[in-house]
Amino acid sequence: MRLGRKFPTSSQLFLLGFSFLILSFAAYIGFTEKYPYSHFFSFQHIKKVPLFDIQNDVQEVVATNPKPLELPDTRAGPGSSSLQKDPVKGLENYNVPERQAEFQDASTSLQKQTRRNQTNLRKQSNKINLIKEHSAKASVSDVQQVTHPAPLATTPKRLKAADFKSEPRWKFDDIYLLDNSTPPSTCPDSLRNKAAKSDWLHDIFLPNITVFMDRSHFSDSEWKRMDHFAPPFGFMELNFSLVKEVISMLPPKPYHHILFARNGSQTSKCITCAVVGNGGILNNSRMGKEIDSHDYVFRVSGAVIKGYEKDVGTRTSFYGFTAFSLVTSVMILGNRGFKKIPAGKEIKYLHFLEGARDYEWLKALLLNANVRKGFLDYYGPRPRDKFDNFNLDQYFVIHPDFLRYTKNRFLKSKSLEKPYWRIYRPTTGAFLLLTALHLCDQVSAYGYITEGYQKYSDHYYDKERKRLIFYTNHDFDLERKVWKQLHDANIMKLYQRT
Repeated sequence: MRLGRKFPTSSQLFLLGFSFLILSFAAYIGFTEKYPYSHFFSFQHIKKVPLFDIQNDVQEVVATNPKPLELPDTRAGPGSSSLQKDPVKGLENYNVPERQAEFQDASTSLQKQTRRNQTNLRKQSNKINLIKEHSAKASVSDVQQVTHPAPLATTPKRLKAADFKSEPRWKFDDIYLLDNSTPPSTCPDSLRNKAAKSDWLHDIFLPNITVFMDRSHFSDSEWKRMDHFAPPFGFMELNFSLVKEVISMLPPKPYHHILFARNGSQTSKCITCAVVGNGGILNNSRMGKEIDSHDYVFRVSGAVIKGYEKDVGTRTSFYGFTAFSLVTSVMILGNRGFKKIPAGKEIKYLHFLEGARDYEWLKALLLNANVRKGFLDYYGPRPRDKFDNFNLDQYFVIHPDFLRYTKNRFLKSKSLEKPYWRIYRPTTGAFLLLTALHLCDQVSAYGYITEGYQKYSDHYYDKERKRLIFYTNHDFDLERKVWKQLHDANIMKLYQRT
């Protein structure tokens, strides 16, 4: 009997072919899931990824993912220890027929598992996988070899004044750099001795506070400390390279020795200093001879002398300024005889650094170059032109710690509690007077704000009467009270007209 053969119908063939395609697709999905970046047929076609792109990707991943990111060993290759721990494994032990059989046996459960794995895979960072692929293939000749891992941590965010609604306070805010090399004063009537006995000043006055800054004061740790304070009291928002370059050009100098060491055999002599402000109270004061009788005379900013010798004297020992006050004074008061700042072999220059423009200006001065465009260049591009025979030995830069000390302990304005705290600082004249109080034995102040200031013009050299305007960046009323308090405590002598 001849057996008849039953051939499959066309619909059955279609279903059989369709099933084979489904199983093949499922096998491929599972394979690519487990080996997402393995190339089955060839290892020669690898996408090149520039090194700087990888570094940028790492920084972006770290910024968005707080969990530590572990990069594979940059020496990665087949069989390396880092790859054994990596979920992306090599293909050296991959057996295609066995894997295909395994995938064909998997049906619905495999498809469900595939969907779950695909969901998890999408949650992973494609950029991390890109880094792993690049590292694993780094030994291939057509890929740039990575020799150093990209940094894992971003640079800490620097403090900005705009981040604070009032002046920030730190545990180390009232800690300052001290100078123990200064010899003690031999003057029996020194203001240091008076301050030590004063109920008000004995815990405030620091006779060994560091006044001047030089290259020995700059380091990474000092930068981090001073970066907490806004200029002129620190380095907040300033450029690290600029500050480092400028301070590195400042040679070490003897500090208070500039005055005390000159006593010589006159051990009981008291060093007397006159500090001359520019207040209108000096007009017709006839204090010139008394001012010149002191051992040293301090002057500030627009220190016009010509035509006012009887009122303000003629001698200058120390000239204090900011870059802005110096260049504007020369420009505005040039027709009054102040065409250049005081000059002479015995004069010392005291620079109070306000901010970035002072560092830029000082850099140009020290290098005898033009100041960078946009930083006071319109007042004269070459700072050295403001000096006659500039000598670095005569140049002293006031340490920001000293300025912060004067602000914290003597002139702590209520403005520091306001949203506009950043713009406040004591006047340049106030900085100069407090500097003299830490350099001299006895100090007399002339031309500073006193009670009844309304009766006088703003400056003693004003051709027309100008009233003193209280701007927000200074606290004239606070300065007036402090000068009077120092005078009443017999710490200094304040010239007042009754």
